[in-house]
Amino acid sequence: MIVRLTDSSVKEPLQRYRSQAEAELASVLDWWMQYIPDDEDGFHGEIDRYNKLKADAPRGLVLYSRILWTFSAAYIHTRNREYLFMAERAYRYLIKHFQDTVNGGMYWSVDRHGQKLIDRKQVYGIAFCIYGMSEYYQATFNEQARDKAIELFLLLEQHSRDKKEGGYFEAFAANWQLVPDVRLSEKDANEKKTMNTHLHVLEAYTNLYRIWKNEVLAEALHSLLVVFKKRIIDTATHHQGLFFAENWELRSSVISYGHDIEASWLLYEASEMLGNPEVLHIYKDIVVKMAIAVLPAIDNDGGMWYESETRTGYWVKEKHWWPQAEAMVGFMNAYQLTGDKIYLKYSQRSWDFARQYICDKENGEWHWGVDEYGNMMEKEKAGFWKCPYHNGRACMEISKRISAILQ
Repeated sequence: MIVRLTDSSVKEPLQRYRSQAEAELASVLDWWMQYIPDDEDGFHGEIDRYNKLKADAPRGLVLYSRILWTFSAAYIHTRNREYLFMAERAYRYLIKHFQDTVNGGMYWSVDRHGQKLIDRKQVYGIAFCIYGMSEYYQATFNEQARDKAIELFLLLEQHSRDKKEGGYFEAFAANWQLVPDVRLSEKDANEKKTMNTHLHVLEAYTNLYRIWKNEVLAEALHSLLVVFKKRIIDTATHHQGLFFAENWELRSSVISYGHDIEASWLLYEASEMLGNPEVLHIYKDIVVKMAIAVLPAIDNDGGMWYESETRTGYWVKEKHWWPQAEAMVGFMNAYQLTGDKIYLKYSQRSWDFARQYICDKENGEWHWGVDEYGNMMEKEKAGFWKCPYHNGRACMEISKRISAILQ
């Protein structure tokens, strides 16, 4: 990062912001340690916003991989051994229940007893497993975890990478054959390539490169940066396309503001990790423009609206938990790269909004979000998609970045 503190007037607000982030991290992780472990060897699949357990909920690869990443990262950040125990529990469960020992890779989900439920190979989920295994290795130096991450990387390069058009295909059957329906969820378009999966493959490969400086991985990571620059990011608007045909024809006119601000800092992190000054210079310019591009989605209260549809002008006026968390980091990243205090203001306002409207002060963790009128959304607090990864990571990133600024 580039900027160091030169304005003493922001020192005290930064210190306060860091302290609040550290306290929130502890609060969030305490909730997960209290409510999510089951009576056997894993974690429950779903808990509603009132902290009530849904005992028969399936258990997803994304949930378990994100728990693995979060508690591994939190242990590295704090050296709290309770966090390490949670990470070890997630790691053991993934290895025992999610591995496809016949075809390679990881199952998309298992049932409450740890039995295979959906055996398809969803690249998005496998990317998160690489991300979590890489972080767990950094916390424990468990060579089996590192080897598993490398093995999964090689499987994606073998089966998912499009050698002709670039990028990665979305999903496969258990035996790695292409499937007709590749959607992550019912709300997604059934297209062969998506921004979302590419973003999290990039994130996973970046974290793997921290622990495995391999030339094949470096090439794959650089190739992903090229894909984002040439295919996914609109050079006119600096928003990302969401869904694409095999040849990268855009098949969506929706803007996802949370993904845009998340990508802004993950793309810079990836270019920084590669250590190529030319790539780093290119992406410094791109990611700051991406941060600027999301500003129309920031409401007067500091919260970020979810999506808009450019063709019709329709806005999804909901404020979900995770875009607020990613805005905290994305705007802080823009501040570090430019020194412009307006980005610091937006980062702090994102946190202020989350603290006031999203954090559950009574029962712990963060709610899913609020609607246009400020009403709480009736969705789970933990589940297939709701994990401690966005908010936990945001708190750790804010703490680390502010510490770097204050040095």
